Amino acid sequence: MKAGKLALLTVLCACGYTVFGQGVLPPITVIPANYKYLKQVGGKEVAVPAQRLQRMAATYDIKNSEFYEEDYDTYFISFYLPEGEILAAYDKDGKLMRTAERYTNVRLPGAVTKAVGDRFPNWGITKDAFLVNYYDAKDGGQATKKYKLVLENGSKRIRVQVNEKGEFS
Repeated sequence: MKAGKLALLTVLCACGYTVFGQGVLPPITVIPANYKYLKQVGGKEVAVPAQRLQRMAATYDIKNSEFYEEDYDTYFISFYLPEGEILAAYDKDGKLMRTAERYTNVRLPGAVTKAVGDRFPNWGITKDAFLVNYYDAKDGGQATKKYKLVLENGSKRIRVQVNEKGEFS
């Protein structure tokens, strides 16, 4: 009896699957974002405004923009937020070739604040600028990140440059 019920249930499921499982799905197109760019410029300690603009630049579709014409090989698009800006260059296929980025008064990574605190113990950071330059290379994208800081100690002021690892230049 149990075997008969199991066989009937199996047949009903198989018939139901063949009847209802034959629907036609519309075709989809998968467009990879500029993942090389995001991999090079991103990180756990990148400030939120920088991450937001970088995602906008990586997912921008130049072919569907109002500026696109097949005659041009390179397109320069600017992205803005109050905390920063990106000037991005795309090729005619929509690939992100290079960027120049500048962010002001953003949260600094722990390595940068620790390095500044160790080297300049009685100084405070009054201004900061986070600069990122990305360019696409054949073996993967390359990015340089640096922080330009203004330090104050009483009436004294100095300017320093630090990379994202906390190394002074």
